[in-house]
Amino acid sequence: MSDSTEEIAILRNKLGSVGMKPEEFDLSLPYWKLKKYRKGEFYNEYKNVCKHLGFIINGVFRIYRVNGENGEEKNMLFFTNHQFVASYKSFLSQTACEYHTEAMVDSYILYIHIDHLNELYGKSHQWERFGRIVAETAFNEVMVNTEGFLFKTPEDRYREMMVKHPAIFNSVPLYHIASYLGIQGPSLSRIRKRMVGK
Repeated sequence: MSDSTEEIAILRNKLGSVGMKPEEFDLSLPYWKLKKYRKGEFYNEYKNVCKHLGFIINGVFRIYRVNGENGEEKNMLFFTNHQFVASYKSFLSQTACEYHTEAMVDSYILYIHIDHLNELYGKSHQWERFGRIVAETAFNEVMVNTEGFLFKTPEDRYREMMVKHPAIFNSVPLYHIASYLGIQGPSLSRIRKRMVGK
């Protein structure tokens, strides 16, 4: 893997923080590939099976669905620096994807093919544990989102988003953030003004 030493070091630190030993991480070195996604490019396209797990070195991706009746886009999740990205449902079940995963800005990711991940799961308990963490993260993201819409105010969801994706407001148009929060643009503007006033 040429010219990606720095990026691999970032990934190594990330996995080290969840307990993966350096020698176990080294098993994966032949498999990671570095790729640049230009703004507007799809990480995974609608109706395609997601075959790769990505790790964002820098950039922003969104997962969204399109309403078949009116063509309206609804943002479901954002992924930013040093987070793993996949169309999780498609990736974990290896079935066709029901949504789009798009780069919001020029972005760099390291990615690994699911066949190589499965190979690592067979070789190493730590990689098998990593696979469980990926599945748990996907489940948790969906639950947090669902509970947020059911039980939290848009202001609470906005505050949580600022903690999770602090730099996102510099790179993503506000209407995308409003869509993710389930509100209209003017409501988001009011929330932002109130937050600044606090």
